[in-house]
Amino acid sequence: MSSRSETNFPSNRREFLSFLSVGWLALTLAAGGVLSLIFRYTFPNVNFEPELEFSVGRPENLSPGVNETWKNTHGVWVVKQDGVVYALSTICTHLGCIPNWTPSSLTFECPCHGSGYYTSGINFKGPAPRPLERYEVRLSPTGEITVNKGRVFRQEKGQWGHPSSFIEA
Repeated sequence: MSSRSETNFPSNRREFLSFLSVGWLALTLAAGGVLSLIFRYTFPNVNFEPELEFSVGRPENLSPGVNETWKNTHGVWVVKQDGVVYALSTICTHLGCIPNWTPSSLTFECPCHGSGYYTSGINFKGPAPRPLERYEVRLSPTGEITVNKGRVFRQEKGQWGHPSSFIEA
């Protein structure tokens, strides 16, 4: 015959209730963890991106050449040359790297694979298959230049001549 001390069960009511309360506590914590994961899954991950339309100032306030003020915040170079202002995308058309403006050679140079672009956005070397894209630019009623990244113009489609791809300054 087996005695009570040989079993794995608690020997009295107090030990049994302690064992039972620890089990319920562990079950409650596990269920709470699962429910918190389910609750978190119901909310979307929000990505705060800059506005597609933004102002870059008045045409007379822009200095001639490439303006890199909006490169990091909006992914745009604003270029003022030969009496026109246009906005170029900062994304290389090869693999999506971010080229660097090189003032000494007046070119954009991609550090990833060596693509090069003139100030106009035309590619002249490297594996880039096409020129940089331009964004819509227009004058607002207050006389400021507004860039709209929601409207893209591609040179290979003949869209750089469109009146919304540049403004005269």
